[in-house]
Parts: sequence; C-alpha cells; structure tokens
Amino acid sequence: MSNDNKIAYLGPAGTFTEMAAKMLPGAASAELVPMASVTEAIDAVLSGLADRAVAPIENSLEGGVSATSDALATIAGAQIYGEYLVPVKFDLMVRPGTVIADIQEILTHPVAYAQSRKWLSQNLKSHTHIPAASTAAAARSLANGSTAHAVIAASGAAEIYGLEIIASDIGENQDAQTRFYEIGKAGSPPAKTGQDKTSVVVELPDDRPGGLLEMLEQFAARGINLSRIESRPVGDRFGRYRFNIDVEGHLDDEAIGEALMGLHRFSPKVVFLGSYPRADHSDSVHLGNNANPDYQSAQTWLQKLRESR
Repeated sequence: MSNDNKIAYLGPAGTFTEMAAKMLPGAASAELVPMASVTEAIDAVLSGLADRAVAPIENSLEGGVSATSDALATIAGAQIYGEYLVPVKFDLMVRPGTVIADIQEILTHPVAYAQSRKWLSQNLKSHTHIPAASTAAAARSLANGSTAHAVIAASGAAEIYGLEIIASDIGENQDAQTRFYEIGKAGSPPAKTGQDKTSVVVELPDDRPGGLLEMLEQFAARGINLSRIESRPVGDRFGRYRFNIDVEGHLDDEAIGEALMGLHRFSPKVVFLGSYPRADHSDSVHLGNNANPDYQSAQTWLQKLRESR
C-alpha cells in the first residue's frame, strides 16, 4: 500500500466497518482513518489522501446500503478491489460500575436495537430505547457522559471507549453478516482466481415494458448468476432507474465479456466497478456451454467460416 498506508473507512472507530478495514492486506501496518460518510471515504482515495476505502454494501438481514451503491454509481474513478464478510454480533456495554439492574435507557442504532429486541424483552423488560446514528457513536456518547445507562455495539467499541461488556452476543440472528467493499482508484482488476465477482451499474434506456427483462437476458443467455441486484432512482425524473449488479465471474471470463458488450449495446450508461475475489471463496461457474474454452471453440469455428468464403 502507498500514501503512508492509510485506509479510509466509514467511521467512527469501533464500527463493523473498522473491523472490515482491518481485514485488508497490509492493514496491520496501516493507519485507519474514520470518515463521516461513504462519499468522504471514497473522495479520500481519489484525492490521494488514502490508498483504499472500505464501505458496507449489504447486510444479510437488512439488505443493501444505498449510500454506497449511489456513491459508486455517481463518483467517477473509483473501483472495487475486494469484498469482506464481517459477522454481526452485538454486545451490551455500560460504564464501569454499572450493573444490569441500573439499566433503564439503552442508546444504540435502530437496527442493532431491533436485532437485540428478543434478548432485551427477556432480560430488561422495563427499558427505553434512545436512537443513535451508529452503534460506535452510541458507545462514544456513553463514554463522554450520555444520560443513557447502556449501549448496544460491536465488541471492539468497549476497549476503544473504556466500557464494560455485561452481556455478549445478544443479537437474535447468530448468522447475520455484513459485506464490505474495498475501494481504490480505477486500474487493472486483480487477476482472475476462478472464485470471483464482477460489479457493474446499468441504466435502463427508457421506461418501457420488457426493458428490465432485456437487461437480465444479457446474463441469463450466458449462464451468469447474479448474486445481487438493487434498483436505485437516477434522480432526474420519475421512471428512470439504474441497477447496481454483482455477478459471479471475472472480466477475463468470456461469458462476462460478452455480457458486458451486450449491456453496452443495450444501455446508455454502463459503469464497470471491478472484478475481484469472492469473500466466500466459492467457485464462479457459468452454466451451460459458457466456459472460456466453449467461447474459444465457437470463435475458431466462426473464423474458419469467414476465411472459407
């Protein structure tokens, strides 16, 4: 990594995004720089203040993160270089000396509160929830003298803000995860591994019946599986949408290349966001006769036909 090994991430310190940032190659010797928004984190990379940015893209329970989708669709020059999965586990934290019988007001992000509601209803039947901008912001506020008695946050926040964990892993869904993007300046994608994803943004040409189907056929006809598709308004008028899409495969796969060419012919705007290794290390297989040798065989056959005329 360059630029003094700096990684910008959606802060503050003690968030799951910081945990994801620590998973990047070279992060052990890097300076982690919290930013107030996804846009600021990406801008730090594009301006040269940081080498990489880390931002959440989707949660297994809550779905996509529109702030990241919109930023990548509208900020030119950014590219995805990796993805990381972080287990979402919440702990109940207090200032030193507080016991569970003292807790009446709990400060945390609404999502964390919703995912901890079952445990709270069983163990803290009489309490009030105070919403916070993030779980880490809640922890910081409690440490700085908030009138609340406890917070729900990621375990790392306790050490950062000098709090005590009095109940661990209180979330209802034990398998919850959040997926994060590693973002850098546009450049050559990481080499194909066979366990890859490719991300693009595609705008529909107009609002008409069958437009979305025609876009999806570019992938279906080539046996490409979509792992995520999210629609977002372009913003200039009603009926105009862009689609943020993750598919299985790499830019160097013939099936992916053919699909991208098809999208380029179909759409007024296609943004290539990157090809990168999959966090789950699963093989990216294109169904049907859509492996690279199949395309190469078909190209050889077509070339022979053209040369025989």
